[in-house]
Amino acid sequence: MTTAIFQSFDDSTDRAASPPRVAALRAELKRRGLDGVIVPRADRHQNEYVAPADERLRWLTGFTGSAGSTVVLRETAALFVDGRYTLQARDEVEPSLFDIVHVTKTELYEWVEAHLPAQGKLGYDPWLYTADTVDKLAKACAKAGGRLVALDPDPIDVLWTDRPQAPLGPIVLHDLRFAGEPAKEKLDRIRTELGKLKADALVVSDPHALAWAFNIRGSDVSHTPIALAFAIISATGRPKLFIDQRKLTDKLNQALAPLGTLLPPAAFAPDLAELAHAAVTVCLDKATAAQAIDRIIEQAGGKVLRKPDPIAALKAVKNATEIEGARAAHRRDGAALTRFLAWLARETGSGTVSEIDAVEALEQFRRDTGMLKEISFPTIAGSGPNGAIVHYRVTRTTNRKLQPAELFLVDSGGQYEDGTTDVTRTVTIGTPTEEMCERFTRVLKGHIAIASAVFPEGTTGAQLDSFARASLWAAGLDFDHGTGHGVGSYLSVHEGPARISKLGTTALTRGMILSNEPGYYKAGSYGIRIENLVLVTEAPPVAGAEKKLDAFETLTLVPIDRRLIAPALMARDEIAWLDAYHARVRETLSPLVDEATRAWLETATQPLT
Repeated sequence: MTTAIFQSFDDSTDRAASPPRVAALRAELKRRGLDGVIVPRADRHQNEYVAPADERLRWLTGFTGSAGSTVVLRETAALFVDGRYTLQARDEVEPSLFDIVHVTKTELYEWVEAHLPAQGKLGYDPWLYTADTVDKLAKACAKAGGRLVALDPDPIDVLWTDRPQAPLGPIVLHDLRFAGEPAKEKLDRIRTELGKLKADALVVSDPHALAWAFNIRGSDVSHTPIALAFAIISATGRPKLFIDQRKLTDKLNQALAPLGTLLPPAAFAPDLAELAHAAVTVCLDKATAAQAIDRIIEQAGGKVLRKPDPIAALKAVKNATEIEGARAAHRRDGAALTRFLAWLARETGSGTVSEIDAVEALEQFRRDTGMLKEISFPTIAGSGPNGAIVHYRVTRTTNRKLQPAELFLVDSGGQYEDGTTDVTRTVTIGTPTEEMCERFTRVLKGHIAIASAVFPEGTTGAQLDSFARASLWAAGLDFDHGTGHGVGSYLSVHEGPARISKLGTTALTRGMILSNEPGYYKAGSYGIRIENLVLVTEAPPVAGAEKKLDAFETLTLVPIDRRLIAPALMARDEIAWLDAYHARVRETLSPLVDEATRAWLETATQPLT
């Protein structure tokens, strides 16, 4: 197999570098008369994946996860992570410097309130935080008897002398045969939403929203085809795109010129201030607009309207072209995954296959389609105890062989122009234990409960989340992450605003694509997760129904390991769902795979009983 091109296995953390960097930061704080600083894993757009130039948290602490923050005071410091990263943080971060704090047990704001000294000043970069977060931080500082102080320049940027340059990834048009709707029509719909909000303009701070609105895709960050840029869409005038011209070809300039005015990034702040001078109301996305943008508008006399970006809701509901593209992408991706699973079944008997070998092989099978643009996130390939690390990323240091009597968890996805995929399968290497089968089956029961749910229009993800957990709860078990997230169309694999989780308050709407991924993780032993992507669709007619009903169409087509299922724990309708799913997988994928894979697929998708 060829070396993977989209994922590195190098150890990107450097614990030894943290002590002198933290010492230098504390010296800089003292020079500025500050008692502490907060450093997030964030860029000016609150992106999940950030460019190397924005990896401030990694530079300071060594932590490589996609979400986290640290507060560094003069005598103490803490790193705040969620349940996905507690184990990873312990491995990557120097424990003598940072306490690892689980955010569901102690929120960052609570810690600041308890540890910031009286009259202490906590610094922050207003370009890296939303206004809502700054408000909460300011309240925490006030409760501690201190205050929050905006910093310019960011102290990390001063100390990080070999900081990488900002990215200049080329931008391309997202063809109408994939987008399904011209950019002009999208902009008209956005203006209609602005009218409903009674706003004069919208600042597009989320690059995913910008990519969708103007039908463009970029390459400024890993795994997600976005360009780092801002836009201002006025309710009446021409939109303005603030984008580095070096990212644009003459052809792209010509395509974008009818849609709006192209300006350099440096023009964004003064242009926004000029707009605000007219006392207009500017809508800012609560989730991604930096507080620095609020400050520009308010200081110029404008009014800020903090609301969810209306583009997010429009983007989340896929049109007919995007839905058909998603189905095509999942057929293609499913065939690649099935080839991988058949390969894995043949090769693991030798005892020589490692986690890295598996990642490289899987990526090669996807590349063999000839249509893979990128992986949609770094592949999680955890064998045995590594599978219990929810967002594990294999490195050359952590890499281990796939061993008999262990489970192997593979969570991966592909970026194709017609769709974004995300799928997790857990397979047994050799003979599993009774406990493994019992817990796998409980996870599967939760997965099927979501997949087969029928629910009234307007149902939220929070209302469905417990369906995925009920079987685990009955045994005193649970998982420490959401059940599902939204997925973009050749955009972010983690897309809002809808999700299936305890915090999912957005109504699920027909046309949305979400993941269905319950799991179970036994620290130090194994992890289990079963993930398919599902499309919200109209439910089949129900006799006597008094409300419109919705359901899910499962998009992902990959066999589920029958060897890990305890049939005695399965209800009759659950077995019927699994058998029907496997029959569909077999029928759809058999013509798309080679003869050896087809033979394996035939066995892997046999009825359970």
